[in-house]
Amino acid sequence: MPEDSDRIHLKSEADLAGMRRACRLAAETLDLAGRMVKEGVSTLEINDACAAFMKEHHGKSATLGYRGYPMHLCTSINEVVCHGIPKAKDRLKNGDLVNVDITVILDGWYGDCSRTFAVGALSEPARLLMERAERAMWVGIEAVRPGEFMGTIGERIEAYLKPFGYGIVRALGGHGIGRHFHEGPFVPHHRQSSRGPRMKPGMTFTIEPMVNEGHWDVYVDEDDGWTVWTKDGSLSAQFEHTLLVTPTGVEVLTRLD
Repeated sequence: MPEDSDRIHLKSEADLAGMRRACRLAAETLDLAGRMVKEGVSTLEINDACAAFMKEHHGKSATLGYRGYPMHLCTSINEVVCHGIPKAKDRLKNGDLVNVDITVILDGWYGDCSRTFAVGALSEPARLLMERAERAMWVGIEAVRPGEFMGTIGERIEAYLKPFGYGIVRALGGHGIGRHFHEGPFVPHHRQSSRGPRMKPGMTFTIEPMVNEGHWDVYVDEDDGWTVWTKDGSLSAQFEHTLLVTPTGVEVLTRLD
């Protein structure tokens, strides 16, 4: 089953062995994608290379066929916030920001991560947006510990980003993950009226703030039904890790040391 979007599943030590393998393969696949990000390379080339790498390592893409999604990963360029579909015609250009989002299934376990990469030389505003979006993710991760409210993640991220005037996308957020692509809890990246449930050891979820240079509002492409764009045409950047709440803090499952 790909979905169990409300229930929070606490993972056992045996479960976590599978989660760690899936998350490592996701991180290794994303690393491959990052090494391919160069001027002139098409997003379809990145998709195909990563699909072959996942298969070679006995995994598969979680996005291919998910609710009709047609590709093995998502590639989101500049003002595309997320869920951009790889295409042969989408060739990377100097100065582009491109987010690559990869979710792997390995032995029934899911691992999910994304990163925004620079193509060549960035403008100063684009560079700062990318760097601050990555820092925002880590600010959220640093809030993870047992007993803390889930809402603390969004509170900390918003407090960090607000002085820069950026918009934090509200329509989308992080999510629990494990035997299902999406489990509970939902992880907002901005302050909300409810602080949500408390974190418990064994919880696994993503933190993946989508940060817009302009307003937070977005819309979904009517033609493909997937691509999410900034409503005001501003640049967007995103970083994502899959995390485990441990008895003493947090483990970043999709981090390659």
